[in-house]
Amino acid sequence: MAEPSPIIGSATGSDPLEPWPDTVAWRRVSPRLITVELISRGTFVAVLLAGLLVGRLLTGHPLWLAGMAAVVAFAVWRSVTTIRAVRAWGYAERENDLLVRHGLLVRRLSIVPYSRMQYVDVTAGPLERAFHLATVQLHTAAAASDARVPGLAPEEAARLRDRLTALGEDRAEGL
Repeated sequence: MAEPSPIIGSATGSDPLEPWPDTVAWRRVSPRLITVELISRGTFVAVLLAGLLVGRLLTGHPLWLAGMAAVVAFAVWRSVTTIRAVRAWGYAERENDLLVRHGLLVRRLSIVPYSRMQYVDVTAGPLERAFHLATVQLHTAAAASDARVPGLAPEEAARLRDRLTALGEDRAEGL
């Protein structure tokens, strides 16, 4: 009877189910992204609570209060998970590709080869600009690619965009 094959990664001590390689230097997004996300979520919750309050004032029915309590409880829970989710974002630049990680319950690791990049966008909405943040969005030949790095200082976003564009052009010429 053949001996069972070893678990992939057991020789290095890494867990094959752990999608974050320990061999790269991860960069985190700015903690200011937490504030931006909480303000955005808080605005939505305030509008929802205002609507529920109007319903309560117009009808006087006590179920509106239960709805308001449920919204507040959900908002508190989402705020805690938002803080943890922002802290889970990271990216790493390697020789031939960019790694982007995020997610809490379902962790995701996107590996984007520089040679597959078609163009790189840098965006910043009004709230992001107010907190001096930008998002780098990578576009590849694959339509399903959703690699983006939010919460970067505009200078870092511009540097990353320029570096990724230059590396993408260099790698594409080598094909």
